[in-house]
Amino acid sequence: MPLAGLAAAQARGAPPTMLWPLAGALAVLVLGLQAWTVRQVRRGRWAHVDASGGSERRDLNRALLAVFAAGAVIGLALRAPRELLLAFVLSAAMVALALLLARRLTLSLHVAFAVFAAAVVGTWPLALGLLALAVAVAWSRLVLARHSGADVALGALAGGLAGLAFAFAQQARIPGATT
Repeated sequence: MPLAGLAAAQARGAPPTMLWPLAGALAVLVLGLQAWTVRQVRRGRWAHVDASGGSERRDLNRALLAVFAAGAVIGLALRAPRELLLAFVLSAAMVALALLLARRLTLSLHVAFAVFAAAVVGTWPLALGLLALAVAVAWSRLVLARHSGADVALGALAGGLAGLAFAFAQQARIPGATT
C-alpha cells in the first residue's frame, strides 16, 4: 500500500529525489515483514505465510498496524509526500477495522489493499490494471477458501471507502506534509 502512495505522489509531481530513498526504505520494511512471516512458519508458529489461522491473522494484523502507524509518524517527521502519509494512515485504519471485526468475520485485507491501491495510484491505466488485479485477488481468496464472500465484499468496501477518504483528504491540509 505505501508503494501505491508513492505512485500517487509521483503522479502528482513529487520529486524523484524524494521518492527514491522512500521507496528504498519501504522495500526494506516490506522485506523485513516478509522475512518475519517466513520465520513464523519455519518456527512452527504459523501453518503458512498467508496467516490464515485466527491467531496467525491477529499476529500479522497487529504487526501491520504497528508498521503502518510507525510509517505515518516517521513520514510526518521526514515531511514525506502527503499521498504516502495518507496511504499509511488509511492502511492502518483498515487493519484496525479488521482487528475490531475479527470476532465476527475476517475482512479480507488482501482485497481491501488491492482496491485501495487501485483507487490511489493516480493514473487511469495503472488504476484499471490494479482493479483487475483486485478482482483476481478476490477470486483467489474465495477459491483458496481463505475468506467467505462476505469477507471479500467487506474487504472491497473497506478498500473503496479508504480510496474515497484518500481523495477527500487530498483536499485537506496536513501539517508538516509536503504536497
